[in-house]
Amino acid sequence: MIRFRPVSATTAQTAASPSPAIATVESTCLSHGWLVMYFAAAAACLLLSGAAHAASPDAPVAQSDPRKTIELDVYPQSISLNSGEDFQSIVAVLRREDGVTLDVTDRVRWSLEDESLAKIDGHVVRPVADGTTVLAGHFEDALVQVKVSVENAATNPPVSFAKDVMPVLTRSGCNTGSCHGAARGKDGFRLSLFGFDPQGDYQRVTREIGVRRINLAVPSESLFLKKATGAVPHTGGKLFDVESDYYATLLRWLEAGAVNDPADSPPPAVTSVAIYPPQAVLEGEAAMQRMVAVATYADGTTRDLSRLAAFSTNNSPVASIEQDGVVTAGSRGEAFVMARFDTHTVGSQILTLPADLKYTPPAPEPGNYVDQLVDKKLQQLRLVPSGPCTDAEFIRRLTIDITGLLPTEEEVLRFTADPAPDKREALVDQLLERKEFSEIWALKFAQLLMIKSSNVVSKKSALLYASWLTDQFARNVPINEMVHDLLTSTGGTFGEPATNFYEIERDTLKTSENVAQVFMGIRTQCTQCHNHPFDRWTMNDYYGLAAFFAQVGRKQAEDYREKIVFNQFSGETKHPVTGKTVAPKFLGGIEPDTKGKDRREVLADWLVSPENPFFAPSIANRVWAHYMGVGIIDQVDDIRVSNPPTNPELLAKLGEKLIEYDYDFRKLVRDICVSRAYSRSSLANESNAHDTRNYAHAVIRRIPAESLLDCLCQVTNSPDKFSGLPLGSRAVQIADGAVSNYFLNTFGRSPRLTVCDCEATTSPSLSQALHLLNGESVHNKIVRSKVISKWLGEEKLTPDQVLDRIYIRSLARMPDDTERTATHEMLAAEGANANQVLEDVFWAVLNGREFVFNH
Repeated sequence: MIRFRPVSATTAQTAASPSPAIATVESTCLSHGWLVMYFAAAAACLLLSGAAHAASPDAPVAQSDPRKTIELDVYPQSISLNSGEDFQSIVAVLRREDGVTLDVTDRVRWSLEDESLAKIDGHVVRPVADGTTVLAGHFEDALVQVKVSVENAATNPPVSFAKDVMPVLTRSGCNTGSCHGAARGKDGFRLSLFGFDPQGDYQRVTREIGVRRINLAVPSESLFLKKATGAVPHTGGKLFDVESDYYATLLRWLEAGAVNDPADSPPPAVTSVAIYPPQAVLEGEAAMQRMVAVATYADGTTRDLSRLAAFSTNNSPVASIEQDGVVTAGSRGEAFVMARFDTHTVGSQILTLPADLKYTPPAPEPGNYVDQLVDKKLQQLRLVPSGPCTDAEFIRRLTIDITGLLPTEEEVLRFTADPAPDKREALVDQLLERKEFSEIWALKFAQLLMIKSSNVVSKKSALLYASWLTDQFARNVPINEMVHDLLTSTGGTFGEPATNFYEIERDTLKTSENVAQVFMGIRTQCTQCHNHPFDRWTMNDYYGLAAFFAQVGRKQAEDYREKIVFNQFSGETKHPVTGKTVAPKFLGGIEPDTKGKDRREVLADWLVSPENPFFAPSIANRVWAHYMGVGIIDQVDDIRVSNPPTNPELLAKLGEKLIEYDYDFRKLVRDICVSRAYSRSSLANESNAHDTRNYAHAVIRRIPAESLLDCLCQVTNSPDKFSGLPLGSRAVQIADGAVSNYFLNTFGRSPRLTVCDCEATTSPSLSQALHLLNGESVHNKIVRSKVISKWLGEEKLTPDQVLDRIYIRSLARMPDDTERTATHEMLAAEGANANQVLEDVFWAVLNGREFVFNH
């Protein structure tokens, strides 16, 4: 396509209605009893309220300037017509300088250089004769030119069952899970789900009930057609009209004898599908954008899928899409519209903005690549980021994220008093060198790898496995080397602890599922039985990956508790539909040569290499989610076309950096934590109050179960005792997932039953609030440790100094005037006991949302 950029087109933008702010509540408590009751009620309510954000009253209001410069794009950028009945829809998109796009297809003046070769019918190009010509589009001062190639204009190919009939069944919804694609079919007729088994479907359509389903003598009387058109009762209702292209295709196939595709010359496979435009920014509710989908086949031909692809959206309130591919803008936000055809699903990002949004981009600030890419997305969305958090908020947030502990009183005072401009970067570097950083990540991967003693895995094996994992992180072994050693491990589960990976899960299919989910972020489970309905993965992909683990052998060691894992060089995986042996195949890749090799070595070499497009971005996304509160793809282990990244450029860059750093993700953690995006305040402004995925403000997160318990033990000087560990050990150091307690279970500790990241939850609940208020964890720790009496008696601190210590140790800040005044009034009350008053204040602080959440 040749594109000329015009000089001007004037548009104006004005302001969106501001989002209502969610304000925090502050209260002054005038008595001891009121203070305790206030904090108790506030803790329960706020803990359950989740991550509501306070609006910053003096935040800048978005402003806007008129945009003038435009450019015009036409999609697809070249047109290939391959038969007399072929056609190609086109779409013209005007892009303003401010990024807003307009569908101007119907306003462009179209012309063909040689009308003897092709013709333009509205927004559809059709063939006339073989040859090459140029389609020109004029809009104001803009001109676009698209090459048009025509071949075989005088011929029409016969209807193919796989290439033509199956797409009609899929587009009409016949083979969905709620219709004939259900496991038992519907009303006596079953099709493969989303058409994963064309040969089986052909047999069921043509052979199951003889002349009832298809009538070759009188094709138009076939139930196959009459039910779909509503001529006879049909549970699924009327699917299309007799005048439709769908009806014509099926009728032609029946009239030609309902033949199957030749086994020795099947139709070319679909190699790719594209959807256009790849991105649209729509301004104002009801703004519309027509989408065009195009398939490319193995023989190089293309096909317009606008009438065959199944269109869908992941956020219909923001952007809905009709089955003809027309998108309609709704409320402000971001959506992803998808086109599914054959085994391919592709998508396009849709941003919707209010019609009169006033916006002035913030002044550029220094920052690393993280900030550049986050800020770029915020400008696309017209969001003004929140300002930086305070030093007190930063040291608490960072220390919890990196070490799972609170900063000490001395650390807080020293950091907040330090005038050095680079002190935040220095703090990141200091914390990354602490052993607690390794323990946090060892815990996270122990959860993903399901390290837990059981009837199969002995307690000794579980402890050795966890120790091996902790040692890997402590020695900063690159994550690619660690994963490679894990997947290729051979030997005894005592002597080579990594081999426990193959003992915890012994099923070949589940092992391959776990590898895909943990190390590539891809859930392949549904492709065990059918092709993935919302992603590219097929049953062939599933069993091809499983074949790498089909030759893992196990035998008993001398110690009855130990097993030996080895490569037995025999064992295959069978495809359940064809019954044929499936060769090992990289997920989304080739079938490598594995003859005479340990298949796991071959897989591991590829999996952790830069050639694998999934490993580095998946690990980077997990790291990002830990520190930023939500993944660029969320859930982090559900990467698929229909769950796209909110910032694709950022995810790609993080993956590239991880590779550049030789898979040392401490360096990646540093990049994230020194960014302005990480340091933002959790207070939202009018512009970004409803943003949850683009990092315009910090995400408030409940502290994970193990770290929260460790923080409680730390701040009260009252350690817990865990089975198999000495007194004073931290909850994050519990190696065996079978070891737990009521607090950890209540606050969402992972049971380590599956590899799903979702097993460890940080969602607040009523039981958590009640446990903090009425349970033994908080009250007993304060009383048992006698920490208040020690500060008052042994250290001779005044009540004011004790109050300061409570707040600094718990919240990394001094009490504010309201909190200090309320405490003074309780201390001054008749008969007040300073120790009791301060213990109650301590209890109230530890029950508050400010303590339980990382903000």
